[in-house]
Amino acid sequence: MIKSYFATRLSWTLLLLLSGSLPLTTANAQVNLVRASGPSPFAACTPLLDVVNGEINYLNAEVEPWVAVNPRNPEHVVGVWQQDRYTFGGSRGLATGVSHDGGSTWRTTYPHFSRCAGGNAANGGDYERASDPWVTIAPNGHVYQISLSFDQINDANQAILVSRSTDRGNTWSEPYPLIRDTDPNFGDDKESITADPENSRFVYAVWDRLDFSNNGFTGPIWFSRTTNGGNSWDSARIIYDPGMFFSTIANQIAVLRDGTLVNLFVLFDNVNSVSVAIIRSTNRGATWSAPIVINSNQSIGVMDTKTGEPLRTGDVIPNISVDAESGTLYVVWQDSRFSNGMRDGIVFSKSVDGGLHWSNPVQVNQVPAVQAFTASIDVSESGAVAVTYYDFRNDSTDPSVLLTDYWQVTSSNGGASWHERHLGGSFDMRTAPIARGFFVGDYQGLGHQDEAFLPFFVMANSATLNNRTDVFAALSQEVEDRGNGHEEINAHPQSLKDRVESHRERRRR
Repeated sequence: MIKSYFATRLSWTLLLLLSGSLPLTTANAQVNLVRASGPSPFAACTPLLDVVNGEINYLNAEVEPWVAVNPRNPEHVVGVWQQDRYTFGGSRGLATGVSHDGGSTWRTTYPHFSRCAGGNAANGGDYERASDPWVTIAPNGHVYQISLSFDQINDANQAILVSRSTDRGNTWSEPYPLIRDTDPNFGDDKESITADPENSRFVYAVWDRLDFSNNGFTGPIWFSRTTNGGNSWDSARIIYDPGMFFSTIANQIAVLRDGTLVNLFVLFDNVNSVSVAIIRSTNRGATWSAPIVINSNQSIGVMDTKTGEPLRTGDVIPNISVDAESGTLYVVWQDSRFSNGMRDGIVFSKSVDGGLHWSNPVQVNQVPAVQAFTASIDVSESGAVAVTYYDFRNDSTDPSVLLTDYWQVTSSNGGASWHERHLGGSFDMRTAPIARGFFVGDYQGLGHQDEAFLPFFVMANSATLNNRTDVFAALSQEVEDRGNGHEEINAHPQSLKDRVESHRERRRR
């Protein structure tokens, strides 16, 4: 494959696009892609025992971005991502892109979440790796980000760390541990952080914590909050315990205008039952409701159907957003129900009563004949809803490439109809880092600046193996419908256990 590598890659025009030199133009849209990432700030770091068991560290490769827009100043944008991804889990550190001009230019900073990022025993960031980046901005402009930091060699050492910036992301506080674990029977994972959009005193963090200590396992939801703008944090505690042989993943909190918290998560048991669910709190996290099931998750995972090789995608990572004005909640996730279990698409559900009841799922990816994956959702100030995702509609029959594109669909009527635009690609997914499958992230970022949406996502640099991926911000305008057909061989289901395990950054057993 190497000798024909450059011959089968994309055109020089695409390479210029991916370098940030050209705008991407389609028949009905112009999308200006701005590259937010650059050369690794951790390239000079050579941590002790950098890799184990022959794994790869993908220097200069960025994956799994998230983005936050200042709710009072749309020119202020902060994005985070994993920098220099490892095969078996985590990265050398979490990099932070800060923009003060709406995403047109970016400056890279980073908190001390890992040793390569300046962490040490004195400042609380003495960890080999960091993963699962998430960022949020409070109404007063203070920025909070969160990390799963851990040791791959000394496997039991791990923490959920939070850092705050009071100068809009230019500098960061030393990491604060919401929880530290050194017992190999416990594994923290998939944390997120959400600032109250109306009250700068409240910020909420949530994650799952696998517990193997009682001759079985369980995976309850853990929670912490600050009620004083990050000056201190409540002691971490369980807010939902699903019971033995049940666990949760992908917790994420949305805040309604009245302060009600809605925590989205995936609930699964040991017999292949998977549900997308929520729990609610009407007292800012003091107490929580029983779970309310939105619907089942019928994802089968994603693969290159020409070769049978897997992708690691957002198959058990749903996403939630709320209309700040009406309080309508929207959720998207990967699901194969509309192809009779043959391939994953993107499904959408909403609630108009604060999460108590949910609409039946509908499919929103616009070419159902191909696999679509890793969906994000957001709501603009006017109530328009946007969903972003990847698909393979432009792939060829050449088994040495896997041509992938990134798309956005937008609805101005609550999901009754959708308009599509092309955001990026085609790029070759086969040149992305490998992390139990071709990998650009379990999730991608999507924010909004008043009425305009701001997708924040990863594409592979398809002919540059020393810089496999970059993070892009899409600065663009609304467009009309686009639709075309493409035939694809049906994907084959991967087992639930294998797919869920593929998302665990630290495999405890």
